[in-house]
Amino acid sequence: MLNILITGCSSGIGEQTAIYLKDKGYNIFATARDEKDVKRLEELGFVSYLLDVTKKETITNTLNDILKQTDNKLDIVFNNAGFGQPGAVEDISTDTLKEQFETNVFGLHEVTIQVLDIMKKQGYGKIIQHSSVLGLVSLKLRGAYNASKYAIEGLTDTLRLELKATDIDVTLLNTGPVLSDFRKNAKDKLIKNIDIDNSRFKDSYTRSLNSSKSDVPFTLPAIEVAKIVEKIILTKNVKPRYYITKATYLLGFSKRLLSTRLLDKILIKI
Repeated sequence: MLNILITGCSSGIGEQTAIYLKDKGYNIFATARDEKDVKRLEELGFVSYLLDVTKKETITNTLNDILKQTDNKLDIVFNNAGFGQPGAVEDISTDTLKEQFETNVFGLHEVTIQVLDIMKKQGYGKIIQHSSVLGLVSLKLRGAYNASKYAIEGLTDTLRLELKATDIDVTLLNTGPVLSDFRKNAKDKLIKNIDIDNSRFKDSYTRSLNSSKSDVPFTLPAIEVAKIVEKIILTKNVKPRYYITKATYLLGFSKRLLSTRLLDKILIKI
């Protein structure tokens, strides 16, 4: 039985992936950063841990406890924890940008390097990094989130080269719009951290706050991400990245085929 750690299981993609894989018979360790979510996951039958990727000690404690239960083996890690901070670059304070990177980049990196110590000792493993279509292209009013996902792409592409001589695979998930609490949480961050009334983008922010999930084309249910995660688990020759949703395919291929100026003309309309 494969031992799998998933971060960010409080809702959406993390939770649905954990449930899907558990039902398939995998040994899932589902984590969340809030105690109430840990208890709820335990009620769903998971071995669950309090793991806040911005707090190094919670990562270390979780991994140490998992290894005690699995004869020091950890086969797969899905680095899923993250959030999106909306806002124009000019409206994002440096502290807000740091907060975005603390979770999406530095937290992901801390989990990765601690897990690598385990996988190097056992001689194998798979690390799945949750990026985004916005790690491939940039959309306006999402500068902090775009930058965090570009950083994940750079770290992961480098790590993949550095792991070539090992049996440890690292891959990226480039997801587009997926049904989850992501948009709700992003709206909360917009209200909290952006001075909407005094921004020249006030009208755009207001439209965003009034939009619904149905406004976003190509949206898929979270279970579709879970299926790709299982595909990676079962695949011997793991690809560098996996596109999820038509939006990712369209924009990803456009990035490769079009000039920057032409691509900008498309992206400015989104």
